Amino acid sequence: MFYDPTQFDFVSSLESNWQILKQELKQLRQGDYIPWPEKYLDRKGWDTFGLYAFGIKIAKNCDLCPETTKLIETIPDVATAGFSSLAAGTHIAPQTGYSDGLLRCHLGLMVPDGCHFRVGDTTKAWQEGKCLIFDNATEHEAWNNGNTTRVVLLVDFKAPEGILNVPQPERRQGSPLLNLLKKQKQ
Repeated sequence: MFYDPTQFDFVSSLESNWQILKQELKQLRQGDYIPWPEKYLDRKGWDTFGLYAFGIKIAKNCDLCPETTKLIETIPDVATAGFSSLAAGTHIAPQTGYSDGLLRCHLGLMVPDGCHFRVGDTTKAWQEGKCLIFDNATEHEAWNNGNTTRVVLLVDFKAPEGILNVPQPERRQGSPLLNLLKKQKQ
């Protein structure tokens, strides 16, 4: 399920500073990213550059993106943050992420035409400079049918009290990013 981004105070700051984040993103090299470890979801084409892993700062990566880091640090209860890159022609298979009481924010930074994202029964297109907020524990999938790479700033944050309304049996617990981001921290 998608949430109205205006419900979250930090969204306006992210959206008004998105071009600063995009500039920092552009200075990263492809070798700075690591492949998403769950290959059954995409086989290839989905890479990440972690800044925070479950509240732990990945200092060497944050040093490369100081302005992005400053903005992330203004978001209450951040668990995980980084850039998520989806190569042209990549499809991330339907999956149910892990919850731990978190919501996920995607801020579009580089979004070619042909990129779509489904959460539950709703499909949306990312937009540069705009946030999508959703419950990662709800089935979702993504497509990049464009000609260039799609990159979003991905932020997991603790859901405000009473906002998660998906019944507990439908929610998946734990976190797939922990091992991935631990590798990147080394």
